[in-house]
Amino acid sequence: MANFKVVVSDPENALAYQLDVKDAEANALIGKAIGNVVEGTPMGLPGYQIKITGGCDGSGFVMRPDLPGPRRQRILTAEGVGYVPKSEGQRRRKMMRGKEIAPDIVQINAKIVERGEKSVRVLLGLETEEAEAAEPAAE
Repeated sequence: MANFKVVVSDPENALAYQLDVKDAEANALIGKAIGNVVEGTPMGLPGYQIKITGGCDGSGFVMRPDLPGPRRQRILTAEGVGYVPKSEGQRRRKMMRGKEIAPDIVQINAKIVERGEKSVRVLLGLETEEAEAAEPAAE
């Protein structure tokens, strides 16, 4: 069974939430790729649409959106995710992971692209609905 830590960024509030996704919910994410928009229900966010933006495996190798498949590959890179050259034009062969989510991925990065009816904080149990309703009145 797969277990993932999903870091969901909320661009509207400039906050990020780390969620543990296990077992059947995690299996729903296997086979998805960077750039795919998925339903937020497996992450405990019903009604939300979440876009996968990246991730890494247990050894720290980053997922790269231009590599097909789920496996690790050694690629010659000059720029992009996972490599910052020290001088202009410098290239280096680096180990990277493909864009597809596999069971050996540990962390998945994502962002909210479509919001649901309730706020993220209420769905995750960080605040109650009464506190959310009182907040706009105070402003």
